[in-house]
Amino acid sequence: MSAEAADRVAAVTSSRPGTPLQTSWFEFLLDDSLLEKHLQKSNPDPAPVQLIIQFLEQASKPSVNEQNQVQPPADNRRNRTLKLLALKVAAHMKWDLEVLEKGLTIPVLNMLLNELLCVSKVPPGVKHVDLDLSTLPPTTAMAVIIYNRWAIRTIVLSSFPEKQTKPGPHQINIVLEGAVRLKKDFYVHTMRTLDLLAADTAANGETESSTAGLRISADELHCQVHYDLGGIFFHQGCTDLPIYEKARDHFRQTKELLKKVIIFYHSFIHVHLDEKRLAGYWNACRALTGDCDPSDPQTTPYDQINSLIRAHNYPAVIEAFIKDNISRSLPNHFRRSVLREFLYKVQQGESGLDEVCHKLCVCNAVRDTLEGEILSVRFQQLLLKPSKQVVDFILEVCTRSLEKDRPSEASRRNMANFLKTLCESLEDLSLVFVVSSHKLFMELLKEEERKVLVEQMRKRSATINLSAKPLPSFYDIPASASVNIGQLEQQLILSLEPRRIRQILIELHGLAERPFWRVNSKWEVPPDYINVILGIKDNLTKDLVYILMAKGLHCISIKDFAHARQLFSACLELVTEFSPKLRQVMLNEILLLEVRAHEAMAAEGSKERPPPDLVSRVRGYLEMRIHDLPLRQVVGEECVAFMLNWRENDYLTLQVSPSLVMNNPYIKLGQLLASTCKELPGPKESRRTAKELWDVVVQICSISIQHKRNSDGRIGLIKQRESSMGILHRYDEPLVLTTLISLFVRLHSIVRHEKLNVPICVLSSIQAVDVEAVAVTVKELVSYALTLNPNNQSWLITQADIYFVTNQYSAALNLYLQAGAVCSDFFTKAVPPDIYTDQVLKRMIKCCSMLNCHTQVAVLCQFLREVDYMTAFKALQEQNSHDAMDSFYDYIWDVTILEYLTHIHHKRGETEKRQIAIKAIGQTELNTSNPEEVLQLAAQKRKKRFLQAMAKLYF
Repeated sequence: MSAEAADRVAAVTSSRPGTPLQTSWFEFLLDDSLLEKHLQKSNPDPAPVQLIIQFLEQASKPSVNEQNQVQPPADNRRNRTLKLLALKVAAHMKWDLEVLEKGLTIPVLNMLLNELLCVSKVPPGVKHVDLDLSTLPPTTAMAVIIYNRWAIRTIVLSSFPEKQTKPGPHQINIVLEGAVRLKKDFYVHTMRTLDLLAADTAANGETESSTAGLRISADELHCQVHYDLGGIFFHQGCTDLPIYEKARDHFRQTKELLKKVIIFYHSFIHVHLDEKRLAGYWNACRALTGDCDPSDPQTTPYDQINSLIRAHNYPAVIEAFIKDNISRSLPNHFRRSVLREFLYKVQQGESGLDEVCHKLCVCNAVRDTLEGEILSVRFQQLLLKPSKQVVDFILEVCTRSLEKDRPSEASRRNMANFLKTLCESLEDLSLVFVVSSHKLFMELLKEEERKVLVEQMRKRSATINLSAKPLPSFYDIPASASVNIGQLEQQLILSLEPRRIRQILIELHGLAERPFWRVNSKWEVPPDYINVILGIKDNLTKDLVYILMAKGLHCISIKDFAHARQLFSACLELVTEFSPKLRQVMLNEILLLEVRAHEAMAAEGSKERPPPDLVSRVRGYLEMRIHDLPLRQVVGEECVAFMLNWRENDYLTLQVSPSLVMNNPYIKLGQLLASTCKELPGPKESRRTAKELWDVVVQICSISIQHKRNSDGRIGLIKQRESSMGILHRYDEPLVLTTLISLFVRLHSIVRHEKLNVPICVLSSIQAVDVEAVAVTVKELVSYALTLNPNNQSWLITQADIYFVTNQYSAALNLYLQAGAVCSDFFTKAVPPDIYTDQVLKRMIKCCSMLNCHTQVAVLCQFLREVDYMTAFKALQEQNSHDAMDSFYDYIWDVTILEYLTHIHHKRGETEKRQIAIKAIGQTELNTSNPEEVLQLAAQKRKKRFLQAMAKLYF
């Protein structure tokens, strides 16, 4: 490969930062000892989970027979060895499902564990529920247990907390319930036992003995299995409440075995569970089953609260919350969840709970105050029109929450600020007097602070009295307040600080009841979300959610990602209190924000790869299956583009489940693009994938008979191009862009000019293609690509072709020359023939001809593989030429053309020009008797000088 060719390949295949050389997967096939050495490194590259992915990907590649038909992966020695290598890596990781689940997607892990079942000689054709684990060899039984543990964990971890329409299968628990009845130790495959399995001599030998493999004590395995069983039963409990009792029993045994393992083994090597999650499961099960006694000294505060709620002892719940303001043993999220539970009961029609909700809200507000947190929107709403009983209760809770020997200075100052805010929020002066005359108020606020606050109250009282004139019934707010509303609305439009936005809205709702989300016509939220947001019953919350989201989206559009994060975070915190659906919507929008922020950094030159957490969240979105959730098309588009841009091709080609590909068109398009780009070096392998990609793109660009016609009667797809172009404008990986551009250019050529030269089967599939839509797509796609890399020769040629077919000859010639310049150091080297092909040269000739630059036409005719004398002679016959004519004669090296020039000028009597042509033909280096090398050197020298002269004219 020449240096120029190497440079071109590098330019096409590199856009993201280079990574250090890794050990390639095939090297492990060549050296049996390399894998163990590699895994013993402190930070092996590739990492173990990446090795598993590579081994299984190579082992599962389909083959293509002589008839070009795709066949299943061959069962040969190479593929069997690759699968064994993947198993050995997992054995090195001690079959830690927690680590494997984080690094591998469900399809890949399923493939790995199925291979484990095969090598462990699990009887084929027999259901796992029909197996007697006690009769199986130890490693075989353990393989069945690992697979079923993973199946249960996958159901639990990939579930969304919603009530199922149908109960899940219960048979999946049977195998693991049988495992906990076995009282013997267990053994799992190691790298050594897997090597023995690969040898023919080990068919019935050491690997099936009771001591083969890594020993796992019965207590350790039972602890892990009880935890997994508890998780699946807890998951199934939402459709069958008594099942929570089974979950509770399994979690109880998990806790007991965990203590036993620590006592006897001092640590737990083979137990991998989340102890905080276990504690949460345990508390939840006890609350749901009523298995707790408030008088029991071992009862946790959670249990006590839940027992009181079940007993409908609501005064005791409120009392417990007040006492907790001093002890602060209950986390804030638990206290808020209790309030949400009561609010939900009110929404379901339970009477008599409004007062309980108000009091719990007050208790939580005082707790937030003591910890310096922001007051909730719900409490702010409570202060809009409170009764004297509510104010009295607020003061009671404040007083009792400071009942300690020596409350901290921070707590006292926070409480003083709270009482000042309370006074400023109350409209009724009699209620203000109740607060300002209270003992706690007098103790916490200094005399000077009290005087300033009282003066403010007097001024506000005077303003209210002056504006309290009789008004027509048409108005429902005082005239002076309208000025205040206008000022507040202006502040609302300008503010980007979530706390300030919320405070302004609270003040506005205190002055007037109307939808303030309509204040600014430029505030827009996606149509997909509008119904959910406008369905919020509380008007203040509705306004706040709408405005926070609209402002956040605007900040993203102007790349102000810092403010967008603040606005979206505040919106997420708000909706989490009352709507799981809106919470997921905001999580999706925050994901889109982070994707765009990272891509913006990359566009500015950052070479930092996206953090693993962001890649994991993108995968989670693409795999998300939540019913009745509004999804924005652009989020899916950009997630797929993100994966392609950062070359996560393994995920798109191997790890995405078939159901996701079928149900999500963006994943389908991304998978086909990834597969095509990945298999480009092998055209036979990529032919089938490329054909599928072609069919998908043709379908995207086709006009449906269901599309409505425009006013002129023409079916219009182009109006929707912003949607169809969305995903295309997010790709910035060169190989992906080059593939797309090549595909659309070919499609454009067929639908415009070449229908007579394509097969009938292809012609039938493109009959409905919208020509205008394809043309616009090609133009926008190439323009976008050139903004990322203005020196890509292939893209420059394509852009020139676009100008050429639209009769913009000067612009086309400019770009053809640019393409040649960037790959030849401004024509100091020869332009590679794969850039200036005969087709490109003929288009350059046509451009010069249409610009009446006929001498340039004649010179370019020499560049063709076979000199086009007919076109050159015809051009030289033209007398109305707009170029410098005889000044270009020095660039002609073909003697035949120079002789014809001499003849033309003699015939016309143009003596001076004839002499210039004779001088050119008389140069010794053009003598036809010279060696071929000399003639070629003369031609190359004149080519370079001519192209440099052309560049000066057209650049």
